Order: sequence, then C-alpha cells, then structure tokens
Amino acid sequence: MMRLRIEHTTGFAYPGEVSASYNEARMLPVSTENQFVLSSSLDIEPSTSVNQYVDYFGTRVASFDVLSGHTALGITARSLVEVRPRPMENSDTAWEDLAVEAQRSITTVEMLAQTPRTAPHPEVLELARTIVQEHDNPGQAARAIAVAVGDAVEYVYGSTGVHSTAAESWEKRSGVCQDMAHITLGALRAVGIP
Repeated sequence: MMRLRIEHTTGFAYPGEVSASYNEARMLPVSTENQFVLSSSLDIEPSTSVNQYVDYFGTRVASFDVLSGHTALGITARSLVEVRPRPMENSDTAWEDLAVEAQRSITTVEMLAQTPRTAPHPEVLELARTIVQEHDNPGQAARAIAVAVGDAVEYVYGSTGVHSTAAESWEKRSGVCQDMAHITLGALRAVGIP
C-alpha cells in the first residue's frame, strides 16, 4: 500500500468586483476497493457554506455560492489517500457480447458517442482498427490502444489549450493529460469500446 497526499489549487480572478458566483467543484476523491480516502477537505476563499452530494457518475460534488462582493475566488482541495496495487484484469467478454451489452446498458451507451473533442483523427481511427484486428478480447485491445496513444503522443505542457481537440493534438503528437485522454476515448469509441 502507498499513501498519496494531494493538494490542488484552482481559482478565478475577475476583472472587477462580482456580486455573486455559483459554483460546483469536483475536486475530492472517493473511496473504492483500490483506494481509501483517509482525509479530504475543500478550502474556499472567500469562505462560504458548502453542500455536498454524489453525482450520476459517482463523483463527489461540492456546491457553493459566494453571495458577497469579491474580485477573486480560490479553491484548494487537500486529500490523503491510501492506494492499493490493482492487477490488470481483462474480462472474457467477446466482441459480439460487448456490442450487444454496450447498447443495452445505460451506464455504457452514453460512453459510445463521439464529441467534438474526442472525434478521432483518421490516422488514429486506422490505428485503433488495426489494433482491434490483432486482439480477440476487447479489454486487451483497449489496453493496446491506450499504450499506442501514450507511445505516440509526447506530454508537452502548453502545446495545447483547454479547447484543443483530439485530432489537433494528434497532429502535433503532443499535449497534456486531457489531450491523451481525448485521443484515447475517441479511438476506443470508434471501435465500439465504451
């Protein structure tokens, strides 16, 4: 087991005083079978009350309003998490079974649709299709696609922006975590893996 101490700060600086802001923060981890949250907190400046709930995807959400004049908003999440190693497991699901189940399950059907951010570059589409032909198991193909994207795209901070698409990042062969995730999601969705 390993313990991770995580601190993440984000914020907004407004060009002038704002009278109110309405916010949701998804910055705190959840306990799962492979990680246990020992502690977590959210500090908000200016200070305000926070309502918390778990959303549709199982994510902890902190909802808060700042109803007094302010020129900046700062949010700091601090967590201490114990993580356990998780072995790679591939289910024995066949491609045909995945196609049927993915369309039938509400938890996966939403994860098959491409978005403007994830639509794959033609080269990525060809790469994903080639990898699928080499694997009898969707889980093994998914891992191979993720590894191929990771091998092809270099992590370069600042090479892309928050609005960059998977196709744009692929052309540059560089990006940050969100870019690699968008490229991989687009590739997986294109071959029917939610």
